[in-house]
Amino acid sequence: MDRRRVVITGLGCTTALAETADGLFSALCEGKSGISMIESFDTTEYPVKIGGEIKNFRINDYINSRQGKRMDRFTQMAVASSIRAVEDSGIDFDIADRCRTSVIIGSGIGGIQEIEDQHARLLNKGPRKVSPFCVPKLMGNAASGCVSIHYGLTGPNFCVVTACASGGNAIGEGFYNILSDRSDISIAGGSEAALTPVGLASFCALKSLSTRNDDPIHASRPFDRDRDGFVLSEGAGIVVLEEYEHAVKRGADIYCEVLGYGTTGDAHHITAPLPDGNGAANSMRIALKVAAINPEEVDYINAHGTSTELNDAAESQAIRSVFGRHAYKVAVSSTKSCLGHLLGASGGVELLACAKAIKESIIPPTINLDNVAEQCDPKMDFVPNTARETKVNIAMSNSLGFGGHNCSLVVGKVR
Repeated sequence: MDRRRVVITGLGCTTALAETADGLFSALCEGKSGISMIESFDTTEYPVKIGGEIKNFRINDYINSRQGKRMDRFTQMAVASSIRAVEDSGIDFDIADRCRTSVIIGSGIGGIQEIEDQHARLLNKGPRKVSPFCVPKLMGNAASGCVSIHYGLTGPNFCVVTACASGGNAIGEGFYNILSDRSDISIAGGSEAALTPVGLASFCALKSLSTRNDDPIHASRPFDRDRDGFVLSEGAGIVVLEEYEHAVKRGADIYCEVLGYGTTGDAHHITAPLPDGNGAANSMRIALKVAAINPEEVDYINAHGTSTELNDAAESQAIRSVFGRHAYKVAVSSTKSCLGHLLGASGGVELLACAKAIKESIIPPTINLDNVAEQCDPKMDFVPNTARETKVNIAMSNSLGFGGHNCSLVVGKVR
């Protein structure tokens, strides 16, 4: 029996650069940066004052204000991005089977803003003033729950929490849901809104963030010799996955096919990757095996590429380990150079970029890449600073998270 095929028919996002897939991909290919000074709270006492902050997001543009007030910002962005993805797909849930539609949305941190807000109320006004909506707003599964409620979807519905791999793992699990015939459609991806006072302070304490406060747009520098940490960002990236025959039958416009998914654990350290990148390498190998693709067939890798010393070096080594000589031919870029690090939302946004790269035959660049660090191997092709027009038949997206979580997805042109 032939295995079921899974395609992407809808894309939706909320980012500091744009709130549409077309707008985001255009900005990425133009090498624009979404990094700016943080304005939503006072950063005077912080060593880091920059981030990928979304300035004008309005949930009321998507749902009514009463519903929106009952959601944390990460849920609001997941709902808005899902609505855009479903609209892009053209699916009508008055016709499609709601019982055969899954919703799988990851978040590394969940409703941290709500936790901060209600903790302040507890301290200032006492326990009786804590909101009854606190728990449903802070829980990580609120995003998937609210999306399923919005559309009345009664298929599999859950949240994936694997730190910065959450969005990628959620899409991979959506892929497997369709492969295993539990769903025909899956709304999947990630959302994160950790650009908050405690969120920023926590990552500052880890000393993992760039401190280029005087030069925000050049702060995120994946694979560059002068990188000094990642830039904390917020946003969401959602894709609509669909069984191929189901999509063809309704005349859907297909972006690409999801071919493979691999996920592994480092079993090494709670925040640092394996120095040799072996966990990430195994994730890539599994994804390629599931896809029945040879490494030499991959045209583009959207790297995790955080702009930290340890991650960039380990991922570069992992790519060389898996791809051998082809590691010096395959195009590798990090869209985090433009967007910063969206944590649990990264995998969703970055797979969206892969889908658009295949559809538009353009590879977005790694901006701010002036001198490739020696440990990242200057002989590799990191698509520095300028987008590249070229046919992309097969692309891979990597997502690596604290806790040693590794996720790789392989997508390709429909044949």
